[in-house]
Amino acid sequence: STIRMDIRRKASIKKDENDIGINVKVKVVKNKLAPPFKEANFDIIFGTGISKEGDIIDLGLKYDILRKSGVWISYNDIKFGQGRENCKTYLRKHPKIADEIENKILSITGLSKETNKEVNKK
Repeated sequence: STIRMDIRRKASIKKDENDIGINVKVKVVKNKLAPPFKEANFDIIFGTGISKEGDIIDLGLKYDILRKSGVWISYNDIKFGQGRENCKTYLRKHPKIADEIENKILSITGLSKETNKEVNKK
């Protein structure tokens, strides 16, 4: 095999009492095409796939675009909600704000939406 990944479940994502997804940690154990031993954490929502909003929150906090005060997450003067799931719901309902944050993340990392679109086509 060219690439081998170790995928571990970190936590369950719940809504009310039901599991709606999982938070996973993926570690590239073997990679003949790029450097191995890279790690990634992300949410997988059942029936939907990888949560884009969760990635925006994680990277927004990492690059100081979003602020976290206790369990509240905010952007500029906008408070998204109390807790990660409420924040993800807010970003889903307000795609313009999510796009604005995503563009800032892409700018900081030196990427662009056009680069993302080209990669997704392949």
